[in-house]
Amino acid sequence: MKNNFVTAFAPASIGNVAVGFDMLGLAIENVGDKVLARKVEKPGVYIKEIYDEFGEIHMNLSKETSKNTASISALDFIESNNIDFGVELIIHKGIPLQSGMGSSAASAVAGVVAVNALLDDPLGKKDLLMHAIEGEKFASAGLHADNVAPSLFGGLVFCPQDELPNTIQLNLPNCISSIVLHPNLSVNTAESRASLKANYPLSDLLKQQSYLSGFILGIKESNLELIERNLKDIIIEPQRSSAISCFEKVKETAMKNGAIGCSISGSGPSIFALCKNDDAEIIASKMKNACENQDLKCETWISQSNSEGAVVESIE
Repeated sequence: MKNNFVTAFAPASIGNVAVGFDMLGLAIENVGDKVLARKVEKPGVYIKEIYDEFGEIHMNLSKETSKNTASISALDFIESNNIDFGVELIIHKGIPLQSGMGSSAASAVAGVVAVNALLDDPLGKKDLLMHAIEGEKFASAGLHADNVAPSLFGGLVFCPQDELPNTIQLNLPNCISSIVLHPNLSVNTAESRASLKANYPLSDLLKQQSYLSGFILGIKESNLELIERNLKDIIIEPQRSSAISCFEKVKETAMKNGAIGCSISGSGPSIFALCKNDDAEIIASKMKNACENQDLKCETWISQSNSEGAVVESIE
């Protein structure tokens, strides 16, 4: 019988992209989570094992169905579609936990994409989004798609909460690359969200709204100057940057070396920068040096503009 065993991959992502808190996200190349799904007769979803980025048994994640974003999204999909078989999952975590790189979202996306591919007539990606968000809610304590949507669809995605499941795909100019630097720190997403202020001055909200509008217009017109002028966060970044000891030095270094913009990826501690393709290697190297000069080990990834989202890697 075909479609008994599926492997799906979902990439890491940059949440917020500085200018669009909870409503903009950008997929990252070459790093992500894999979920292997196998049909079983017993109804429900079961996690057989979870491995970390080094291929070792993951000691910090639960295998309980109700406590893992991959199994939550998979179960929500199965129950919503009256699927008559159960599923066993093996999860390979390629993204560090609490990194600000959409680790929980990638697992949620890979889980539902893998289970969907077990069907004889799989649904389209748009029909999977809300199931993945259901899984992500467990980790982030909120309904937002800024990591789930780019991990599922790829590229840069505009995904305001009130419009879900509708999203808008925005294509970065092909001359732009993204850099993500992950310092050896961790930030709990739910705790970080809970610590944010509830109210802000109207003048700040209007200014941030202007930045978001200018950034999106710059993307649509492939206007790098307009993108650079507006890739700013005056509301969330100031509240979160103090928890990332290397942030100011890394951002200063990125901007001095020609970055278009630099800010916090998601709730941190990862830091991202957008830059011209030709500048990416040197800026990434300079950012890494700046971080290590603060006595922090780190990793960096460079991605092209409009990277691919979740994919089914194999079906047996």
